[in-house]
Amino acid sequence: MKILKKCGGELEPAPRSRCIEPCSTEEYIKALEDIVTRTKIGRTWKKFDIKSPNKPFIKKVKSREAFKPNTSNKNAFETDKEPLGAIIGHEVEIILNVENPYPPPLRRPAYPASLRAREASEVHIKELMDLGALSKVGHNEQVEFTTPVIITWHNGKSRMVGDFSALTTYTIPDRYPIPRIHETLTQLSQATRITAMDALKGFHQNVLTDNSKKLLRIIVHCGIFDISECHLV
Repeated sequence: MKILKKCGGELEPAPRSRCIEPCSTEEYIKALEDIVTRTKIGRTWKKFDIKSPNKPFIKKVKSREAFKPNTSNKNAFETDKEPLGAIIGHEVEIILNVENPYPPPLRRPAYPASLRAREASEVHIKELMDLGALSKVGHNEQVEFTTPVIITWHNGKSRMVGDFSALTTYTIPDRYPIPRIHETLTQLSQATRITAMDALKGFHQNVLTDNSKKLLRIIVHCGIFDISECHLV
């Protein structure tokens, strides 16, 4: 969100060095009454004009207050040793509707790939291994499930996607209620502050049970890998 301040009869960008954190909703509203904000909605820009001439803009700078949430919740942020978070207490478990001996489609070979796709998959695998989301399966370990991956391209950027169509066929669907949007908005109606957070690689933070990791093993030209978080599902 770009904040503009009034200067005479025109609007100019507010200094970047300022870090403004209103203490209450009332102060925040008063601040908004004298500025113009542009909020990105989808791919269009919608302009909001809040008319209120003569009300002062909050000028008090609270740089230390702005950093308090970061320090008090430091365990929620990434570190060099733990670059990726994990959702604890809600492990993902996949249950099959078949038993051993398992159908052949659950153990599939790697898809043929071009040199460009191979190079891209190696980059993705290295990145995921560095994050702790992938680990290579040893040559002497018994493997009963393998899923091939494909490389897709969009605007020159590659993405590694697992073809879990066969596994989905033999998986018991997980049923859970999804809250309706009006119920969520009702719960937020009395909120005085609303914070938006964007988790880094959110799907990577869904932890799998040990048995589910074996079901979601992927296979590429350079080996078989365990998925620690369900990032490809």
